[in-house]
Amino acid sequence: MASHGGALIVVDVVSRTLLAATNLNLAAQRLERPGSTLKPFVLMALLESDKLNPEERLTCRRPLRIGSARLDCTHSPSISQLNADDAIAYSCNSYVSQVARRLSEAEIVEVFRRAGLDSPSGLIEREVTGRITHPKNQDELQLEALGDSGIEITALELLEAYRKLALRKRNGEVGPDKPVFDGLEHSVSYGMAHAASVDGMRIAGKTGTASSMGSARTHGFFVGYAPADKPEIALVVFIERGRGMDAAALAQPVLAEFARGSRRK
Repeated sequence: MASHGGALIVVDVVSRTLLAATNLNLAAQRLERPGSTLKPFVLMALLESDKLNPEERLTCRRPLRIGSARLDCTHSPSISQLNADDAIAYSCNSYVSQVARRLSEAEIVEVFRRAGLDSPSGLIEREVTGRITHPKNQDELQLEALGDSGIEITALELLEAYRKLALRKRNGEVGPDKPVFDGLEHSVSYGMAHAASVDGMRIAGKTGTASSMGSARTHGFFVGYAPADKPEIALVVFIERGRGMDAAALAQPVLAEFARGSRRK
């Protein structure tokens, strides 16, 4: 982590063994908004319930205002028509906020609970658990789907949720969620998480940026797994001051070292 405040944790996808950790206690005890790292779970719920056609293209609308919040997308304005894969790769707030309205307030809470985001990860003995608020209206539902309010989780809970995704990918159990798994890989290869890319290894991951509770200062997450086709490790990076792309950049040398070790086997 160099001089950055935060945490970095790596686990074995199959055995759940901790392979490396910086600031493990912070990863287990700090509750923060997860930002766009929640988008894959929202789209998976929609795909699995046939509420979303993966090839349906929606227009990215700017400015994007939800209630009093302004959440304009940070991907290039030239990317204006997106499908499910694109929405994950480019982390499109507009796309996800539009399709999230197809879920009820109770359903969005169940999506995150099913992912384990208010349950102990079980990776260590002492950890706090996330908080998921039941949204009162469509604005709150959309903001919660974007990880901008209504939900606070630990880095370990987020890591465990993505480790389970990695295990599904490893076992070939992607089903109707294939566009989301593809989007996670494309996020690293050419999308918003490109800072984590490593030559010669396919990696899947997602960035997330959100304002800290009680502060306008942003924090960032990167969470993902490698190799993307048959995952062996999953990792999460939380950076206290910065953005998701900054967290992805901190993950890159760890992933590069893993790739070098894999080539030596």
